[in-house]
Amino acid sequence: MLDAKIVREDTARVEESLRKRSYGLSILDRFLKIENERRELLRLIEEKREQRNKISQEIAKLKREKKDAASILAEAKNISDFITEKEERLKVLEEEARQELLVIPNIPHESVPKGKDETENVEIRKWGAPKEFDFPPLNHWDIAAMLDIIDFDRASKIAGARFSLMKGMGARLERALMNFMLDLNTSKGYKEILPPLLVNRESMTGTGQLPKFEMELFKTADPEFYLIPTAEVPVTNIHREEILNENDLPIYYTA
Repeated sequence: MLDAKIVREDTARVEESLRKRSYGLSILDRFLKIENERRELLRLIEEKREQRNKISQEIAKLKREKKDAASILAEAKNISDFITEKEERLKVLEEEARQELLVIPNIPHESVPKGKDETENVEIRKWGAPKEFDFPPLNHWDIAAMLDIIDFDRASKIAGARFSLMKGMGARLERALMNFMLDLNTSKGYKEILPPLLVNRESMTGTGQLPKFEMELFKTADPEFYLIPTAEVPVTNIHREEILNENDLPIYYTA
């Protein structure tokens, strides 16, 4: 998430970033509108707090002198009520501004080429050459289905679209690949993690899945949990909102 100060003070750079990434400028306009209202309201609240402090000092002085402070006490209460009301509005604006910031993408490095879509990607380097076949090659999922090691039709029957049913050597192959990856990484000093498969909204937000992919994620309703797309989400959130000792770094996890 971009720093609000960067978006406010370097708006032209953020606008150029949005254009470069083919985003509309409406998300920036919404944030700036909310942020301007938030900052103005914060200025007003701080002004009223200062006014209340001065009145409190005056009330204390009147009481020490045993003078009537009824009218000024009423004024102090009115100011306190005003501050309380505006602080509630400020909380709403702060959350709205945060939500808008979450959908403004990061600023790409200046070396990243501009392009309307993947057809304008720039090839940086190439290794090897595509293998030439003397027959029309099949996709790997077609080969797997022919070998009867994966079954998409029955997976759809059981669970719906976007699922697969691994069978026989297919199931063994997937298990072997997972074990190979974990064994390789742990042999290199990584600590193996078996994370939760369900995480809360804060965790999904922390890794950028929310709010952008809200409609594409599987979730439970009550209580609200999200099924992780990969182990990246829980592993990245292990030390969220923690302050780490520099001597403990780097920390290597695999899952």
